[in-house]
Amino acid sequence: MKLCVWLDSYKWIFTFWVIFSACTHSTEPVNGSLDVSWDIYRGDEGCNAYSYLDQINTQNVIRLEKAWTYSTGDTLKGSSMQCNPLIIDGVLYGTSPRINVFALDAKTGEEKWRFNPFDDQVSGGTSRGLTVWKNESEKRIFFCIPNYLMALDAENGNVETEFGTNGRVDLRQHLGVDYETSKATAGNSSPGVIFNDMVIIGSMVSESKGALPGHIRAFDVHSGELKWIFHTIPHPDEFGYDSWPKEYFKSGGGANAWSGLSIDKTRAIVFAGLGAPTHDFYGGDRKGDGLFGNSVVALNAHTGEYIWHFQVSHHDLWDYDLPSPPNLTTIPVDGKLRDVVVQITKQGLVFILDRENGKPIYPIEERPVPQSLTKGEFTSPTQPFPTKPVPLVRHYFDEQLTTDISDEAHQYVINQIKELQTGGIYLPPSVGGIVQIPGFRGGAEWSGAAIDPISHKMYIGLNDIPNVVHLVENSDDLPDVNEHGEIDIISYGASTYSNNCASCHGEDKNGIKPFPALTDITDRLKPEDIEHLLKIGRGMMPSFVHLSENQRKAVVAFLLDDPSRKIHFDDQKEDGQKQKGFKLKAYKQLLDKDGYPGIKPPWGSLCALDLVSGEIDWKIPLGEYPELTRRGLSPTVTQLFGGGVLTAGDLIFIGASQDEKFRAIDKNNGEILWEYKLSAGGYATPSVYAIAGVQFIVIGAGGGGLQATRSGDTYTAFRLPDQYIE
Repeated sequence: MKLCVWLDSYKWIFTFWVIFSACTHSTEPVNGSLDVSWDIYRGDEGCNAYSYLDQINTQNVIRLEKAWTYSTGDTLKGSSMQCNPLIIDGVLYGTSPRINVFALDAKTGEEKWRFNPFDDQVSGGTSRGLTVWKNESEKRIFFCIPNYLMALDAENGNVETEFGTNGRVDLRQHLGVDYETSKATAGNSSPGVIFNDMVIIGSMVSESKGALPGHIRAFDVHSGELKWIFHTIPHPDEFGYDSWPKEYFKSGGGANAWSGLSIDKTRAIVFAGLGAPTHDFYGGDRKGDGLFGNSVVALNAHTGEYIWHFQVSHHDLWDYDLPSPPNLTTIPVDGKLRDVVVQITKQGLVFILDRENGKPIYPIEERPVPQSLTKGEFTSPTQPFPTKPVPLVRHYFDEQLTTDISDEAHQYVINQIKELQTGGIYLPPSVGGIVQIPGFRGGAEWSGAAIDPISHKMYIGLNDIPNVVHLVENSDDLPDVNEHGEIDIISYGASTYSNNCASCHGEDKNGIKPFPALTDITDRLKPEDIEHLLKIGRGMMPSFVHLSENQRKAVVAFLLDDPSRKIHFDDQKEDGQKQKGFKLKAYKQLLDKDGYPGIKPPWGSLCALDLVSGEIDWKIPLGEYPELTRRGLSPTVTQLFGGGVLTAGDLIFIGASQDEKFRAIDKNNGEILWEYKLSAGGYATPSVYAIAGVQFIVIGAGGGGLQATRSGDTYTAFRLPDQYIE
């Protein structure tokens, strides 16, 4: 009894300390009131998406109303807007669908300035947020566009010209190996972190052969000088080098921290969750576990030196990237408070590790998994499984789990899977085809998890939608050339298209949702525009700068079915190369005849997980297809992309669902208390802040993207009416 009383008292002491620390860090008096900033991506350096503001709470959230809207005005077809905006000193900083950076009055939404980094008004890639460094006299914004890290003056949006070369650092450089960077791409979909006078960032690189390595780097915030680099594909004499084929560091790519970073500044440790090595789904050329692919890594923030790692998946063949930055939090373990790292995964597993040494807080077992029969492949014999927390999504698929929303849907999916292999989460990809569960956009995604530091509950949006995975052997990119240097340009273009484009747009050019069909491309683009897009990319479409000019011209000829277009080879060896091994045939979900997921609902959920007990506290369906609800089906839940935020008002605010609704949910029981129909899908993480004592919630409604819903360009902020503010 005495122990229980002591623990209860200890909990309250801890709670007071957490709130006091957060308030003294995050708030500052302004004219007798409080302004509360959201000055770091996902709210804090531990990426926990938690706000101590409680003016809006479970009792009054029903009164919430729109405070202001801001339209960026630069929507593209299929574009998305995933930015978690920053609010600092009463100013909101965000990005648009075309990665224009802007500043608004956070109280009114009025634009202060705007910066477009693209001369031709066309952009590519994704921006999920910004990084801000400041001292007593200046404030700088750092953000990424394809291939570059840029710096702006936060006061006026002017380029900080002394940073790098005219305000930008080329992310294809400074990689420690002499890559042919003119035929590669690098960027950063998620923002970096600040430590002292350095901006530390990961990168977004291609997921196919020829990709750059995903090394983590620190740059001087003033000059752009490279201060340190951590090789995610180790070099000779570095730890992890022997987990790859010899000298793989010279050609290997990926293993990149595309989802962002977290940092413990007290310990001077930066944490990253890394993606898979390239290329996805086949690893015959990278025998071994492949450190640091699919690993949580901890680095010395001063120097970039390795401290510890934990590999979540060995020799990844499933695109099981670690999809979000590690959460840093504190939980009671055996009566003592432990600082931990919490890593969510696409597999719906949660790994909880000691922050200082990376040792598991709860036992993790290496369990045998099925082995690949694909020629040249080397599957890891075991994979790590936490004994707790419990898995958050389904880990096995067979005929019994086939959709039951109608007899027709059920039979349609049954017919699809007759020739496919089914099983668990580590069923190896094959030429014959498998059903991969929970899918390479399943489980957790870049949306991340929100953690309550007081209750030690984690809240996370989940997807539970399988994929169909077929491997096909790489075709030969080299054309047959006659003595006059002439080739069959259509067949050459078809081969190049098959190796580089078909996995998204289909071998038949009819598109694979959410990627568009190309059968009508001549109605939308001129031939020179198609070739230009192949080179620079746009929106979700990456750059194919690694293709030669002749290859791009051949793809255009194939898309236009125009054999009269000519290219000439002086030396075919310089134009294309044989890619050995296998590749993914198509990014394809298992769907019924009407495009709904082929597994029994629910297809997505919002989950509350107790990090102490390891058990699910509650789990609710999030989002709906209205047409299915009208048929009398319980909410089936749509695919989710976009994070939630927690507040001390006992609320979760989250968009994420394809029905384009923004919701407030009671974090204690999962009850939906308020919802608002946005102008487009809210596939972004909201931000929470206060101006002059008034609490605001703001979210970007960009739609589009992988959800394939209508695109938008609006930020909307909400607050309570004056009469309901105490």
